[in-house]
Amino acid sequence: MSFNISNQVAYLRTSRQFPEEDHQMSVEMNKAYIDIANAVNSRTIGLYSLNQATITGNNFFIAQNRRQQTLRRVYAFTTTASIPHNIQVVDPDQFINCMGSYTDGTSSFSLPWATSVAIAGQITFYVTATNIVFVTGAGAPVLTSGRVILEWLSSP
Repeated sequence: MSFNISNQVAYLRTSRQFPEEDHQMSVEMNKAYIDIANAVNSRTIGLYSLNQATITGNNFFIAQNRRQQTLRRVYAFTTTASIPHNIQVVDPDQFINCMGSYTDGTSSFSLPWATSVAIAGQITFYVTATNIVFVTGAGAPVLTSGRVILEWLSSP
């Protein structure tokens, strides 16, 4: 089996020999800067902004080697009423990583990105073209507050 590795520049070199001659030093310094920028820019960005889209640093190559980056946004809520997400939905499959958590005021619970069908003992959510929709199963803890994180592919 053969395969190609997509991240050819995964790690930054830990050492480099710099020449003493000024022109060659300049060339090596420029290469070093490019290596650093490439290594830093190929990493996931760990910013989670409330109600503001953030570039994640994650890249998807879905069609014809065309890069699509992902964006992330955090939504806070205090009820299970639907939340308008204000994301332009181009493809129903563009949401690729969604998660959340909530509390009943005492304990913390996972908020699975699941289904439009209620699951006993759990609150779940799904995403439509316009909203984040919560589904409360019988016997689920009473929600007092929580957060949902949506990550989606940018428009091609």
